[in-house]
Amino acid sequence: MSRAEELFRADLIPPGGAVVCAVSGGADSVCLLHLLRLHQAKVPFNLIAAHYNHKLRGAESDRDEAFVRALVSSDAMALEGLPPLPLYVGSGDVAAEAARRKGGTEEAARLLRYRFLQETADSLGGAWIATAHTADDNLETFFLHFLRGSGLTGLAGIRPVRDNLLRPMLDITRRDVEDHLDQYALPHVEDSTNRSEDYSRNRIRHRVIPLLSDLSPRLDQRGRDTLRYLREDEDYLQQEAAKAVAEAVEENGTLRIPAETVARLPRPLAVRAAQQLLSRLTDGTVPASAFHLESILRIAASEDPGAAADLTGGVSVQRAYRDLILSRTTASAAPPPPQPLRLGENRWGSWRITLAEELAPGKAYRGPGDFFLLPGLYSVRARREGDTLQLGPRPRKTVKKLLIDSKVPRVRRDQLPVLERDGRAAALGSFGPERSFLAVSNTPSLHITIAELYQDKGE
Repeated sequence: MSRAEELFRADLIPPGGAVVCAVSGGADSVCLLHLLRLHQAKVPFNLIAAHYNHKLRGAESDRDEAFVRALVSSDAMALEGLPPLPLYVGSGDVAAEAARRKGGTEEAARLLRYRFLQETADSLGGAWIATAHTADDNLETFFLHFLRGSGLTGLAGIRPVRDNLLRPMLDITRRDVEDHLDQYALPHVEDSTNRSEDYSRNRIRHRVIPLLSDLSPRLDQRGRDTLRYLREDEDYLQQEAAKAVAEAVEENGTLRIPAETVARLPRPLAVRAAQQLLSRLTDGTVPASAFHLESILRIAASEDPGAAADLTGGVSVQRAYRDLILSRTTASAAPPPPQPLRLGENRWGSWRITLAEELAPGKAYRGPGDFFLLPGLYSVRARREGDTLQLGPRPRKTVKKLLIDSKVPRVRRDQLPVLERDGRAAALGSFGPERSFLAVSNTPSLHITIAELYQDKGE
């Protein structure tokens, strides 16, 4: 038995489940596929190989694909008693994706590769995905995050399990991999870009790690221990933060939590609480940058009960007095243009506004969407700075404060119709009329009904 077999985290593989193994053709991925195949002979589960051709290295990329196709059907992977190894192959235009995202090819390649792996796993009914990250990869990742500036989350390195991703080789070094391939006479291909020092990871691999290994001959073991300690600390802090934000309530596409719950946390927990709220709101599609997290914490601790900020990635955060509210903003935030109102049915955005000339009854207010106003020329528009309303006997408020107090999601505020006459707000959709514009009983008036025809459930 090789050392790689001894250190392989077989406990991560779900018995009876399905595992998609990412196979590039390089030494690490060939080793992973073989270790999974050996484990499959002991514990039944479905194993599927998957290869993604990035089309970045011309003939070399096609060579890798051809190698993987031959490998999965070779005698090396044909263990006695096991079914043939299925293979899924995908490809994409990484260069075009990088140009579209205005980023590097390395990140675009990673994005497309993981998208392919996830789609493959989903097509198999929700399979796990296994990748061949080793102890060396983990240590390199630590130094990359350290050089870029990172908190404990980044310094903890690559996790053995995250979502449906499995990394069962994180205790195995690259030397262990090479020994395993030699012992079982397993072939592999070399990616020529691994020798290029244009990439930071390669410079760390070829320059920094060898130097540190000279200073500390047991660097691999000490690195594994350190990363394990950091992960344990990070896990504890994340668990405590999760307890704190468990009371967050989802409603109408927003997340609401008492601002004090976040503001009173010690900073290490508060940062993680903000990250968890953002991830929950966006399903992890918006990266938790320092800008996002600091904005959430600043507004949570603000003394301004109406503090708000629009963040990148289509996210907004606001205070609604005691509550902290996170919302998804949308591209449809621009309100419909102002327009005059005429007798009969009028449409403004998703609203229907009907006007009819009638004598005002004894009760001019029937509800927030059904009331009688003084006659005159009315128009409809979105809210403006300085708009105020007095709704019934309640104190006069600005429309802005009224919407905040009523906890209307920020993304909806400019979509509510304001009825205007003589330059003043006369009514607000969903809230009702300005008291001074209500008609007098038994006098000519405008009977107005306001109803929303539909509402974007994605808000």
